[in-house]
Amino acid sequence: MGEETATITIDGKKLLEHTPSNPAPFGLVATGLTLVLLSFTYTGFFPVNSMILAMVLAFGGTGCLIVGVMENANGNTFATLAFGAFGGFWFSFAILSILPQLNLATAANPPSLSAYLFMWGIWAAVMFIITLKISRGLQAIFLLITLLFFILGAGALTGSGTLNIIGGYVGIIVGLLAMYVGLAEVANEIYGKDMLPT
Repeated sequence: MGEETATITIDGKKLLEHTPSNPAPFGLVATGLTLVLLSFTYTGFFPVNSMILAMVLAFGGTGCLIVGVMENANGNTFATLAFGAFGGFWFSFAILSILPQLNLATAANPPSLSAYLFMWGIWAAVMFIITLKISRGLQAIFLLITLLFFILGAGALTGSGTLNIIGGYVGIIVGLLAMYVGLAEVANEIYGKDMLPT
């Protein structure tokens, strides 16, 4: 008789030890929660501070990079790119804020910051086109993220506080949507049926 495989049982459902998990919900929640808190700074609720940078580095950045590696191991090219890129974005955002404070680089000026945001907007737009073959939830997330990057890019270029506030509210909406999709995927998996649309 061969060696038995260890199992974990959840509500009577046996999960084999080697069954891979779906890491996407972790990445969606990490991105969503971090984005909501960062967007509060654009709406004027509070300034960028250590709480924001801690979330960006420890949860948004690190979490998404971990998910990107896990999705690569699962053979999911789209998710590897999506979460790996988001992880890089979160780290780059933190570095943009930290380097000038340490006198290691000058702060980004409006043209360079807008170029940074516009390029991320172009990336998100292409990812949105790709999601047209995936799920409605991801389509909505990437459409709103595309809009968010272009609004914030225009705000950075023009110095418009109004555009930044609008971008902040768009960011809150897309952050909450990403959290919803991530948690809905977990609920659907646990209950074994499509309880919530994703």
